[in-house]
Amino acid sequence: MSGIINYINESYYELKNHVTWPSYADAQRLMVVVAVFSVILALAVYGVDQLFSSVIEIYFNWVKS
Repeated sequence: MSGIINYINESYYELKNHVTWPSYADAQRLMVVVAVFSVILALAVYGVDQLFSSVIEIYFNWVKS
């Protein structure tokens, strides 16, 4: 149990004293970048899904006839 407490204490010390946190403005800017790329990736996945769906539908219609 003391190992877990020691790990938590060391992690807290590391975060408090050795991590360089971005400024609030930088964090906001980076959040916008992540949100934009997330939307772009979601749209790309949606497009590929629709393309594959259409190709599979055409294939099964061809097999059925």
